[in-house]
Amino acid sequence: MSQKQPKQPAAKQTPPKQTGAKQSPPKQTGAKQSPPKQTGAKQAGAARARRRSGPALLELDALTVGYTKSPVCAPVTVAVGAGEAVCLVGANGAGKSTVLRAVAGLLEPLGGEVRLRGEVVDERTVEFRRQVACVFDEDAWFAELSVAEHLELVARGHGVRDVVAVVDAELAAQRLAEHADELPTALSSGQRRRLLLAAALVRPRALLLLDEPEQRLDPTGRDTLLERLKAERDAGTAMLLATHDTVLLRGLADRAVVIDDDVCRVVDAEEAARLVTEPVAGP
Repeated sequence: MSQKQPKQPAAKQTPPKQTGAKQSPPKQTGAKQSPPKQTGAKQAGAARARRRSGPALLELDALTVGYTKSPVCAPVTVAVGAGEAVCLVGANGAGKSTVLRAVAGLLEPLGGEVRLRGEVVDERTVEFRRQVACVFDEDAWFAELSVAEHLELVARGHGVRDVVAVVDAELAAQRLAEHADELPTALSSGQRRRLLLAAALVRPRALLLLDEPEQRLDPTGRDTLLERLKAERDAGTAMLLATHDTVLLRGLADRAVVIDDDVCRVVDAEEAARLVTEPVAGP
């Protein structure tokens, strides 16, 4: 019999070692991108755009204005939304102030219509007067009342709460606080202009009608006016104003209407500013 050979134990098999470094998914080296934040100016602009997408607050539909049945300019057609500023530009005597007076209901149109919230303007109604604040070239105040008393009467008459605080804030904003107890007739020309602006801004309003509000204001007053009107616009107030001030145009207007004899056309603020600065051609 042959002898049985003992079995050799099998060598233990070990898995081969990985010589390469373990691969892991690549890390993102760039910072996580987040959408850019809108600045305050962009947010205000976007908000105005959303408001303008709704129905217009003020509509001028082929509005023809003049005296003794003679138009002073071509018909005007434009719509102004809440939170929008539209400027009227043109030469002296073109008809800007006349258009504003017709919008305010102080002058009967020769043709066309002015509508506020879809209703034909009637300045005799309480609803219209509650919504519209005006500043025209004429000085208009209660001669026997002090500056502060005049503003308090306007504010109370329009249902303002906390009248004294509101009036005090407006006096400070218009640099009239130290003249609060004086009669309007004791003020300088520029101070009287700021009083008129204060009277329009101390009361509630949906629409501001301003006839060259920059008139008689010093450089500081003009800067203050621009910032105040921008804040009004961004808060949702609609504005229609006549102006010759290119800084006000560029800083405030969403667009402008060029008032002329042949045709009144709507342009952007930059073109309006250029037209204002162009020399008027001679005869």
